[in-house]
Amino acid sequence: MRNPQSVLNSLTEQSTRPNYKFERLYRIMFNEEMYYQAYQKLYANPGNMTKGSDGSTIDGTSISTIKQLVEAIRDESYKPAPSRRVYILKKNGKKRPLGIPSFGDKLVQEVIRMILQSVYESYFEDSSHGFRPKRSCHTALTSIQRTFTGTKWFVEGDIKGFFDNIDHGVLIAILSERIADDRFLRLIRKFLNAGYMEDWVFNKTYSGTPQGGIISPVLANIYLDKLDKYASEYVAKFNKGKAKKVNPEYAKFTWMASNLVVRKLKVEQDRSIRSQLLAKIKELKKQRILVPFNDAMDENYRRLKYIRYADDFLIGIIGSKTDAQKIKEDFKMYLSEKLKLELSEQKTLITNAKSPAQFLGYEVSVRKSSAAKRNKNGVLSRIFGERVVLEIGNATMRKKLLDYDAMTISVRSGKEVWKPKSRPCMKNNDDLEILSQYNAEIRGFYNYYSIANNSHTIDSFYNIMEYSMYKTYACKYQTTTRKVIRKYSEGKEFVVKYENKGGKILSSKFYNDGFARKANVGSQPDLVGNSLQFAARGSLVDRLKARKCEFCAATEDLEMHHVRKLKDLKGKQDWEKHMIARRRKTLAVCFNCHRKIHYGKMD
Repeated sequence: MRNPQSVLNSLTEQSTRPNYKFERLYRIMFNEEMYYQAYQKLYANPGNMTKGSDGSTIDGTSISTIKQLVEAIRDESYKPAPSRRVYILKKNGKKRPLGIPSFGDKLVQEVIRMILQSVYESYFEDSSHGFRPKRSCHTALTSIQRTFTGTKWFVEGDIKGFFDNIDHGVLIAILSERIADDRFLRLIRKFLNAGYMEDWVFNKTYSGTPQGGIISPVLANIYLDKLDKYASEYVAKFNKGKAKKVNPEYAKFTWMASNLVVRKLKVEQDRSIRSQLLAKIKELKKQRILVPFNDAMDENYRRLKYIRYADDFLIGIIGSKTDAQKIKEDFKMYLSEKLKLELSEQKTLITNAKSPAQFLGYEVSVRKSSAAKRNKNGVLSRIFGERVVLEIGNATMRKKLLDYDAMTISVRSGKEVWKPKSRPCMKNNDDLEILSQYNAEIRGFYNYYSIANNSHTIDSFYNIMEYSMYKTYACKYQTTTRKVIRKYSEGKEFVVKYENKGGKILSSKFYNDGFARKANVGSQPDLVGNSLQFAARGSLVDRLKARKCEFCAATEDLEMHHVRKLKDLKGKQDWEKHMIARRRKTLAVCFNCHRKIHYGKMD
């Protein structure tokens, strides 16, 4: 069997050939090594211990499991089980459906995902940033900040119920443009039509991809790549003029300064008069700095910029409001006619760039300022020349603090007053767990909003969280916040001491590293690319292939025992001690040992 690295590299290489169609993708599904790599990639996710509709989890996976999957794929008898539907809360209080596939289906989906990613990644437009290797929300936002300079109008695009409304026929037709392998396309259609179980009732799926399915993000990108390519073509037609004409006022100051130099300064011999002329030239240049070089109202210059992340997109327009309205209608019509999708009227807005547009949790606006300062080379320049500014809004911090149940809000004299509160749900946690939870929440918020121009305002969020933590400790120990601060303070640090399993006393500090803006965090991707390096020695798959039980040393086919978290193990039984000692959430065991573990008869 070919190494997965070679297979995926070959697909990636072929994908760069214009008009190339892939005809033998289904055969790759017969390669057991692809499933081993998929297993190696997926196993660490605790969600794999959540049961699908067939009651199965990752626990008990074996070489035999993968061989059976491959045989079912080979004779086309494979049929995905319906996903188990659960609901998660959205920011607006509504619930989002989430499908939980069986683990066997996850393995097959992961192999399909690796294949599709290799086929399409080089084909996608640069404007797409969601669910792609080496891309993230931050790369989308920094791209906006870099390329949307001078924008006059924003169109905030949101596709209504996108993942639920993907048309299966349109999707298969799009896939068929690059893939001429009916068996592979039928396999994808099987997943699209697998349906879902809700309250033990089977429901068919007539449209959409299940949110939570491993192949859903890549299929969504393939579907919306059509929109990205439409946007690219639209940009080429919309853009007008090579450059804006020079601002007449700027040209006036330039002419006046040049006139003084050419006509007077060059011929003037008197030192005092020359000094006066130089001072006047300097003053004219200062005034010129405060005036934009280009004419913002140049009707012969238009530009359109487009960025998409999943089903949200942002369009920046240098043009009129009429242009923005037409662009919105054109995109709306394209989505409706070509992709059978609908723009959300509530969320798809036209916003003047002076006011903030909402994108990926940030407020995006264009700041124009006549203020000037010297750069590192000593040259005087304007601070903001219609540059894009990314900011955290108070509403964002307010929402997050309320989500964490870390504050209450009262109204005094018509103004909101934010007041930190304890979190009683945490009072049964130990001291380290409470501190770690607050630190994780603060760091998580800062990491996401660290590229904001006003990242320093996270101090407000931090202060509420800090005193909420004090109040939570006070609630736990039924004391006052002042006594809590006194008890845990070491100098200017809030420190919790704890004992590790070896009996050593360690300490953990409350976050206190500030919230400076980070300009270069865009390289942190939402997901890593296909792992083209096959599993190293000592990997999960090697342990299964070793055919030696890691508990009783029996030599036979093995099953992998999985636990959700190591900290869930109490360490009372020998097999638990074995896993804890090796810091592994997995144990490769024989059939008998695995049954004894589950029946509590190992010892």
